[in-house]
Amino acid sequence: MKKLHCLLIAFCLPGFLYAQVQSTDSLALQRASDHPLKVKALIIPAVFLTYGALSFGNNPIRDLDLTTKSELQEDHPLFAAHLDNYTQFAPALAVYALNFAGIKGKHSLVDATGIYVLSTAIMGGSVSILKKTSHRLRPDGSGYNSFPSGHTATAFAAAEFLNQEYKDVSPWYGYAGYAVATATGTLRMYNNKHWLSDVVAGAGIGILSTKIAYYLYPHVKKLLIGKQTLSYSMVPVYQDKTVGLSFHGTF
Repeated sequence: MKKLHCLLIAFCLPGFLYAQVQSTDSLALQRASDHPLKVKALIIPAVFLTYGALSFGNNPIRDLDLTTKSELQEDHPLFAAHLDNYTQFAPALAVYALNFAGIKGKHSLVDATGIYVLSTAIMGGSVSILKKTSHRLRPDGSGYNSFPSGHTATAFAAAEFLNQEYKDVSPWYGYAGYAVATATGTLRMYNNKHWLSDVVAGAGIGILSTKIAYYLYPHVKKLLIGKQTLSYSMVPVYQDKTVGLSFHGTF
């Protein structure tokens, strides 16, 4: 019962954060944000999170975890592909690639980066707390940090980031991002690192974290720099056989 209470608290953290900020500065947030949170936008991540929460118990959802693992291991016992370590970041990297290719998204690159950093912070904190409170054994027995899938949460946060930035340019960018995120979650199960419910919950956390980040970012930016404007330049650099970006900004 204590573990269930901890899980419920951790599941509610992103929504609680949003509610607290909204209640203290609702009008300011509504004026500042171009991305108001709508109930219908939260339905899918809420369903995913509920599915994950219900997997803690003897029920059909947990049974599906066990049968899915058994079937994957029976059909692909020697499967070992670690592409998921890289695909989890692919949708976010696509945002930067598209910007450098001259296809502009909804925000400047600096603002988009700020939103992504905030999303990653919300997602990472939620995943970390849930892993510690749930204490679920991984399918391969390698550790008690199976729930939720951090790789999947990262991938779906990035996919929602790509979708938000480019859905007005073409919805296919978002579709591609979510396809890569889904492949990431699938690979986590094929690699026997996560249960199905781990992956579903991770997807919900990732999507919700990015949606909340888009809502909160204007308020956070206002707190950090006020009414000042930021001028910046980003230049590709090559040094010591490493490719990177040089960032210069002034207020």
